[in-house]
Amino acid sequence: MDITTIEGQELTAVEFVADYVRLRFDGPLFTLYDWPHVLLADFSIAYGEPEYRNALCAQIGETVAKAALEEMESLTIEFESGTVIALSLREEDLDGPEAGSYSADGSGENAEDF
Repeated sequence: MDITTIEGQELTAVEFVADYVRLRFDGPLFTLYDWPHVLLADFSIAYGEPEYRNALCAQIGETVAKAALEEMESLTIEFESGTVIALSLREEDLDGPEAGSYSADGSGENAEDF
């Protein structure tokens, strides 16, 4: 699955839904069933830690510099600011059979699971 189409696009929304999160870009949509880490310049923040939601939402309006999906390994979205949103895709780190899905057009109808 090629997610590099989000490179050069802005994160336009972070949507918290019950027990998962959605990341919307200028068109594409990621739905993540496991909570990603936010890797800042000096430290990282995980779900449940103070300021997690603020750190994730602070990326709204930031432009993606690099995006990579390595199956069974990781999803990384690096912004021009240097902040990275990262999710381990290793089986031992996941809570369920899928870590999330990616919809290139944002509709969710043609979403591909990973």
